[in-house]
Amino acid sequence: MLAKQLIQTNFPTINLSDKVVTALDLMENFDVQHLPVLYEEKFAGLVSKDDLLDTDENAPVAALQNHFAVVSVKAEEYYLAALKIAAEHQLSVVAVVNEQKELQGIITLIELIKATANFLSCNEPGGLIVLETEKRHFSFGELSRLIETNDAYITQLNTSIEPETGLIIVTIKVNTLEISDIIATLQRFDYIVRYYFGEEQYNNELKENLNQLMFYLNM
Repeated sequence: MLAKQLIQTNFPTINLSDKVVTALDLMENFDVQHLPVLYEEKFAGLVSKDDLLDTDENAPVAALQNHFAVVSVKAEEYYLAALKIAAEHQLSVVAVVNEQKELQGIITLIELIKATANFLSCNEPGGLIVLETEKRHFSFGELSRLIETNDAYITQLNTSIEPETGLIIVTIKVNTLEISDIIATLQRFDYIVRYYFGEEQYNNELKENLNQLMFYLNM
């Protein structure tokens, strides 16, 4: 998903000459913590609500220019670039600009979270397994093969390095909630399972037994 697919073009902007109180009013109306500031139709940066609140409300926004977050993405960049900037600078909106530094619009943090949930298949049913492994032992092909031996497949896989240990933390989403057999297979091949979320087979058997009992009681 590209940044331009999440962009809002009707979002308010302010100029360097606008007063602090004007910016605060806009932030209140649009429920955000940052606003894009323009100078001669060019993007000058993002001003934060915290900085505005520490300034005389009748002062011009230009008084805070040294505190602006002068960061942005291009419309053709992948949306994760905007997410990275939002996280690094703790932004509620990310500016989208063109090659001439003209503001094309913004992407809100809410839209970035929604896009990330979709990217991670959060709305799709399935179990989640978190493993730890050493770098030299990590193999996507082997993990995929082991999971497929249990009539399942990987729908999402992400890795990160744990700073304290140097281990690779592997987060796997599979297409089934019944993951007890998958867990057993991974452990049999010496994978350390940190935790998992899903339904184990014995839980399903208990449900089936309960359903049968209720059926007979209602006869």
